Amino acid sequence: MDEIKAVDVKIFPHRRLKPETTEKILNDLLDLDGVLRFLVNGESLPKVVGYGPARGTSVNHPDRKIITVKGAKIELLVSVGDIIVTVNHENLEKFLEKTESLLDKTLNFDYDIRTGIFTRTEITVTDYLKIRYGIDENVDPSLIGIVDPKANSKETVKLIGD
Repeated sequence: MDEIKAVDVKIFPHRRLKPETTEKILNDLLDLDGVLRFLVNGESLPKVVGYGPARGTSVNHPDRKIITVKGAKIELLVSVGDIIVTVNHENLEKFLEKTESLLDKTLNFDYDIRTGIFTRTEITVTDYLKIRYGIDENVDPSLIGIVDPKANSKETVKLIGD
C-alpha cells in the first residue's frame, strides 16, 4: 500500500478567531492544492455551565455558531485559537506561500505558521475503538490522530466531501 507522506502546518493567530473569520480561512485553505484534512483547536464553548453555582444554566456564547465549510454546516464547539492543516508534502511550499498571502489579506493582526508533525501518525487503540468499533479492522488513515478519546466522535469529527 502506498502511503501519502504528509506534514502538518500549524496556523497560530495572535488572537482568537471569530466564527466568520474562521469560516473564511477554512474555506480558503480547502481551495488550496494538497490539503488532506484540518483540525481546529481552542477553548471550549459549552452549551451549559458544567460546574459551580450556575451548573446546568445555558451558556449563550456569541461565538458558538454554525459555520459553512465547503457546503457542510459545522457547529463551532471551540473559540478557535489555532488551525492545523495536514498537507501532502509535495504541495507544502506552494501551500505555505498561498496561506501566508490569504492570512495577510484576512487577518489584521499577527500570526505564526509552523510546519512539523502536530497530530498523531500512528494508530492508537482509541482510533480503532472510536472510528471502526473493532480492533481487527483498518482505520481510515485520514482520521488518525484527530479522535478525542473523551468525546463522541460524531460530534467532534466532521467529514467534508468535495
